[in-house]
Amino acid sequence: MPDANPAALEFLLTRRSRPARTLRAPVPDRAALLTILTAAARVPDHGKLEPWRFIVLAKPALSRLGARVADLCQAAGLDPDRSARNVAQFAEADLAVAVVLSPKPSDKAPLIEQTYSAGAVCLSLLNAALAAGWGANWLTGWASENRAFVEGELGLLPTESIAGFIHIGTESSAPPDRPRPDLGAITTWMAE
Repeated sequence: MPDANPAALEFLLTRRSRPARTLRAPVPDRAALLTILTAAARVPDHGKLEPWRFIVLAKPALSRLGARVADLCQAAGLDPDRSARNVAQFAEADLAVAVVLSPKPSDKAPLIEQTYSAGAVCLSLLNAALAAGWGANWLTGWASENRAFVEGELGLLPTESIAGFIHIGTESSAPPDRPRPDLGAITTWMAE
């Protein structure tokens, strides 16, 4: 019989992201965030390439980025509602961590595996923040695909992309649980 970790399993069975718009200050300090980032970096990484990196975005940077997103949305002609949601993702946040997919040349680990590893970092970062008692949410959005934004404002290289923005803070209201997948509808059992 394997050594079980009932507390960890219970956490995973009941974990729930918190909407970014409900997250407020206080946020983790640098020491607490380093622990969360350390946990996030313990993901499957074929070839030990570390095909991802972090950009920690504090409130002043997020406010500046929100203003820049507003300019880019206007230049792109986005409708006002969509623009407002994209601006709010940054302007109303107190802390976010950008997880950057930073692929490395490799004969053993194709780009798709490196992309999956960056996605695993996002989920591990989200779960580590939740396990530490913070509210957290994984977002992408229009700005994450805008090259002028990610290269000009976040300093990404042309070969890099955003895997996600993980917003972390103090939960101001608890969301109701949502319906979960019907495992019978999505699971195939093969005995032979």
